[in-house]
Amino acid sequence: MKSCLVVDDSKVIRKVARHILEALRFEVREAGDGREALASCLATPPDVILLDWNMPVMSGMDFLRAMHDADLPRRPKVVFCTTEGGMPYIRAAIEAGADEYVMKPFDRETLESKLQIVGVA
Repeated sequence: MKSCLVVDDSKVIRKVARHILEALRFEVREAGDGREALASCLATPPDVILLDWNMPVMSGMDFLRAMHDADLPRRPKVVFCTTEGGMPYIRAAIEAGADEYVMKPFDRETLESKLQIVGVA
């Protein structure tokens, strides 16, 4: 079973993402900010990370940089999931190490498509 870490400061978004991911047969873990997510990844790297941009404590971009610097046995795929739109945001996310980008709100078909693109669905 594939694993996904959902990183978002919104409990509602985490719950919606968990529901979709579990229906797609993913094992799901959650983190409320980038620092929690980094600790989770260092303990057990997931196959894919669904990552929010704007969070307290450690933002999605700061998390990506920290994960890049960490000594992980394998790098998880990262799908940025955010309300921030526009090419500058998408370009910055990809340059920082994200594999794909999805806009909130998202539905099952959109998320499943992005997971297929990064090779985990």
